[in-house]
Amino acid sequence: MADADRDKVGRRALLRQAGAAGLVAGLSACAPVGSKRLATAAKLARLDGARTLVPLRATPREIVDVKCCIRPLRAAGPNLGTEMVGDTLVVHNYGHGGSGWSLSWGSADIAVGKALSVLPREIAVVGCGIVGLTSAIVAQRASLKVTIYARELIQKTRSFRASGSFTPDARVALAEPAGAAFGPLWEQMARFSWKTFRTFLGLPGNPVAFSDSFALSDEPIKRRTWPVDPAITESWKPGGLPRQNAEFGHYIDRIRDIVPLGTDLSPEENPFPVAYAQRSSNMHFNFASYAHCLLSEFFESGGQFVMRDFADPSELATLPQKVVIHSTGYAARDLWRDNTIIPVRGQTGWLMPQPAVDYGVRYKNISLLSKADGVVVMNNNPEIGDMLGVGDSNELPNRSAIEEGLAIIAPVLAAARPERLS
Repeated sequence: MADADRDKVGRRALLRQAGAAGLVAGLSACAPVGSKRLATAAKLARLDGARTLVPLRATPREIVDVKCCIRPLRAAGPNLGTEMVGDTLVVHNYGHGGSGWSLSWGSADIAVGKALSVLPREIAVVGCGIVGLTSAIVAQRASLKVTIYARELIQKTRSFRASGSFTPDARVALAEPAGAAFGPLWEQMARFSWKTFRTFLGLPGNPVAFSDSFALSDEPIKRRTWPVDPAITESWKPGGLPRQNAEFGHYIDRIRDIVPLGTDLSPEENPFPVAYAQRSSNMHFNFASYAHCLLSEFFESGGQFVMRDFADPSELATLPQKVVIHSTGYAARDLWRDNTIIPVRGQTGWLMPQPAVDYGVRYKNISLLSKADGVVVMNNNPEIGDMLGVGDSNELPNRSAIEEGLAIIAPVLAAARPERLS
């Protein structure tokens, strides 16, 4: 390119940037008093310098799917124990509550370490949800030959009905039965997982990504705590079923160096029509591309998949592999007769993907997060807290709950909808 042509291109780019800045300033100067739309546009232009938030469409017309899953909560935390079934060593790796995705790599590292203790050359993994598939890959990375036995691949498992956010202590255990030793173990799993997830950043399809999330409120934002409710006299002890929020263990403060608290936005920085807002940066998973990455690595590394169901633990002893990692999640309640597993119902709605939207919003009981695989919507009553869905094994979706949530947040998003500035 000639120097003259470069000068022309440079001048045009400079004029475009100056024109955009002038447009914002001009519109703000000409705007009538009380023009919330233009004021919001100006705030959005100032947020993070040149960054602009594209309006998020959140109406029932955008709903393309509603999914329901059951999280396998165990009062004492995930089962990472071992036992012999005939001549077969079984290493358990299930019962992670709402933290299966987030703890999958760290949990798999522990399970595979126990499997390696008997020096096998090959192992079996039973279950192909996120915990099972991750366990298989960790075993392959340890030079083991791996066969997965499961009813379906990950895309048809309960794992694919989750929300896809990094939530490592979401209903993972109850504080008292888990005991003091669980905190360090949880931290080990969380940090190992976090470090491994970061190796997927920037890959095609964005299997793992970070995005800003905005917590919005009409009142000052405070961290929610759950003191013991003296009116509730029952406890988890009779059958492991939690009775109140105060019984759940909370461990996230152990990793605040990598998962910091949100930052308050000043009125000038806040682009939303609410009095208070916080911004944080959160990790999330895009299911389709992430599953593709894992399955590609598994099969390219020589992994075998056998479609099979198991009705009794004794059947594991008939497998040719004499070391088995058992990762069937909530299904372990039936297969292993593990009645310590408590179902925790969760539901997500999915809106059409909006590629230009790269953030999430939380307001009252509704949260939205725009990901490459769609905008995930959750309607969770914050007054119920961790007790929401506990003991509920109903997996039938309820679209009306998603529509009710969208109706709550729609006015906030509509009032914050700016023209795109560039």
